[in-house]
Amino acid sequence: MTVATGVPPFERGRERGRVPEELSARVPAEQRGPGLDRDAVRLLVSRGVEVSHHAFGELPRLLRAGDLLVVNTSPTLAAAVDGRIGHARVVVHFSTRGDDGRWAVELREPDGKGTTRARAGGPAGAEVRLPGSARLTLEEPLSAGGARLWWARVSGPGVSELLLRHGRPIRYSYTERDQPLAVYQTVFSLPAEDGTGSAEMPSAARPFTARTVTELVSRGVRFAPITLHTGVASAEAHEPPYPERFAVPEASARAINAVRAGDGRVIAVGTTAVRAVESAAGPDGVVRARAGWTDLVVTPERGVRVVDGLLTGLHEPEASHLLMLEAVAGRAAVDRGYEEALRGRYLWHEFGDVHLILPEEDPHTVRCVSNCE
Repeated sequence: MTVATGVPPFERGRERGRVPEELSARVPAEQRGPGLDRDAVRLLVSRGVEVSHHAFGELPRLLRAGDLLVVNTSPTLAAAVDGRIGHARVVVHFSTRGDDGRWAVELREPDGKGTTRARAGGPAGAEVRLPGSARLTLEEPLSAGGARLWWARVSGPGVSELLLRHGRPIRYSYTERDQPLAVYQTVFSLPAEDGTGSAEMPSAARPFTARTVTELVSRGVRFAPITLHTGVASAEAHEPPYPERFAVPEASARAINAVRAGDGRVIAVGTTAVRAVESAAGPDGVVRARAGWTDLVVTPERGVRVVDGLLTGLHEPEASHLLMLEAVAGRAAVDRGYEEALRGRYLWHEFGDVHLILPEEDPHTVRCVSNCE
């Protein structure tokens, strides 16, 4: 896919300022005080450049009967495993399982604080000793232009068993402590029969509770489940998203198309849901059941064909996810929302606050800019 000339899309985010360190959410909402649940986060709402501030519990009253939420059912894996290369300690982040049985992995160094720091990738042929007599052999970089992620083969116990017995959730340095895997599952997570899942939590859905879902349904809001297994996205390397496995079931495709034919709005819960749904949409905007791999990168130049709104976490200024937000809402709306988030001291990252982007215009207005055919 080509994009318009000018500022390279993955450089535009660098024009924005850094997020203050104290705005990183270090623990989940339910651990910040007695009586709190996952939904005890704040909700920033953008309608164009108009911004309002809410609690997440107000979400059912901010949507309307006939709206449809697209939710990702991918479970989060205990994807971090300790290992050794020679005498050196490493941490292996299992990212994505390939069709040939290999896994895309990232090798990182322990930082002595319970988290990790970046490590040079490779070399080809390097062997990592893993718990339970497993061995991991690096074969080749995932992409010709990068050396962070490598395709690797595991001998010995299967990867699903390895992660179940010896894995833990991937944790980044802005968090305070290790958390059990259950903390990283969303209310929509469903175990995959083949043991696959997401290396990192589809975190936009984390604030949902059974209570929230029940109230939404009672108010006439519908849900369309999809699956997209997201890979690792190290904090030090804001790279274009690479191919990920996804599935849009027939029933969800029909539900999305029915809403678009009526007066409702299609609102994706998370950037993963946007990528999956837009990957299943034809040039006519009709969503068809699809399963496989997607390498789609949603940018303002590409635009969106299906999604009218987006519920998402707050992303670092360099993150490529911001380009997807711009595709949905426009640069001015995204910049305005982030200015208000900083001014309002909203919390960032997977345990942080969330941002609901709703359309100003009629939901069926065509918003593709170019390269939509």
